Amino acid sequence: MPGNPESRLPLRSTSNAHMMTSAAPKERGPLAPSTEAAQKFLDSFLREFPEPLSPEAALPWKVPGAPLSQDEVEGDLIELALGLLSSRNALLPLACSLTHEAVTQLMQADLSAFRQLPKPEKVEQEEEEEEDGVGISLLDAESLRRCFFSKLWEVCSRWQKQMPAPSRCASRSWLTSIHAIRNTRRKMEDRHVSLPTFNQLFGFCDQVDRAYFAVFDGHGGVDAANYAAVHLHVNVARHPEVTRDPAEALRAGFKQTDEMFLRKARREKLHSGTTGVCAFLVGRTIHVAWLGDSQVMLVQQGQALVLMEPHKPEREDEKERIEALGGFVSYMDCWRVNGTLAVSRAIGDAFQKPYVSGEADVASHELTGTEDYLLLACDGFFDSVPHDEVAGLVRDLLVQSEGSVLRIAEELVAAARERGSRDNITVLVVFLRDPQELLNDCIPEAAHAQ
Repeated sequence: MPGNPESRLPLRSTSNAHMMTSAAPKERGPLAPSTEAAQKFLDSFLREFPEPLSPEAALPWKVPGAPLSQDEVEGDLIELALGLLSSRNALLPLACSLTHEAVTQLMQADLSAFRQLPKPEKVEQEEEEEEDGVGISLLDAESLRRCFFSKLWEVCSRWQKQMPAPSRCASRSWLTSIHAIRNTRRKMEDRHVSLPTFNQLFGFCDQVDRAYFAVFDGHGGVDAANYAAVHLHVNVARHPEVTRDPAEALRAGFKQTDEMFLRKARREKLHSGTTGVCAFLVGRTIHVAWLGDSQVMLVQQGQALVLMEPHKPEREDEKERIEALGGFVSYMDCWRVNGTLAVSRAIGDAFQKPYVSGEADVASHELTGTEDYLLLACDGFFDSVPHDEVAGLVRDLLVQSEGSVLRIAEELVAAARERGSRDNITVLVVFLRDPQELLNDCIPEAAHAQ
């Protein structure tokens, strides 16, 4: 029987430093770059797991076994499957397609068989939730995950015998550079998501390109940031308006994720919160949504474009909103809500709701083809590197690296640290043009600057 290695999660950073660059070939289906590579992976996976797990066998992932609400199931299983498959070197398009097939099969089943009977001390809490109109029915995580692994194994076994036809889901090439460090902080509370294969993961086959990128900056613990990194993109994908009104799906996805986490926080006595910023690229439009002071910026022909204004307590409209609710904004080394949090909107932070709002702002920008790249980062970066200096830094890095983007995010993180940032730092760069084209634009500028 296989051992019990801990799976590495590909979509969110959990280490002190992480950098990933991905570039999927254009106009390929979910088994890109070749059916041969997919077959090789499936052969290897089924050699490691030659049969479904027996009831007494250990699961191939180590994760907390807290019970799940029904609306948490899909995100939890997607995260586990992608982590397991990617840790075995499955290419992301294949991992997403396998995950989609297995999750779809499980979600069509009757999940009531996994319902966990409440412990006596939890009965009163469940009754309170039902009175609040929540009515949460919790599912046993371990038995559910064991059943899911069997579904995933069955899909891999079936595809090994007969590979399905290439997916009709649109899949554009996205080149990204990502780096994250704990820096001098005791814990790493940032998380990020890079999902260029959004369509394959959620089964959208309408020939519209979609990709999702996000950065979450946790505070008071990492639970809220972890939660948002697992569930927000699922809530966006499952929103009924996602194909017609992606911006509304983003806004509603933030709200739903906040509500879900607040219920979990009440069940498990969690006190953390997280800021968040997401970029959802749909066709020729970038939709962004945010809570708090994590930010996204767009660079077009070397010039920074402002897409958003971060939620800080000193913003006049935020200060008025907080005071109208009966709260206050005061200065204690920085402006804070009720003398505590330095952000005025976030997922979680149950003890400061409604003053710290979970209502995200959204904005959309039509692409013209002249945009260079998107950059998403937490305040650990933007508090040290102003927006108007980012383009110059990236230009110089492209010249120095002769157009390679492998270390772009890492060097930007280093620049923030050198300028005095002591916070966790995460930088995620999504290139919208070929870096070699950007380099060709940069060389005359660099020569002129000299």
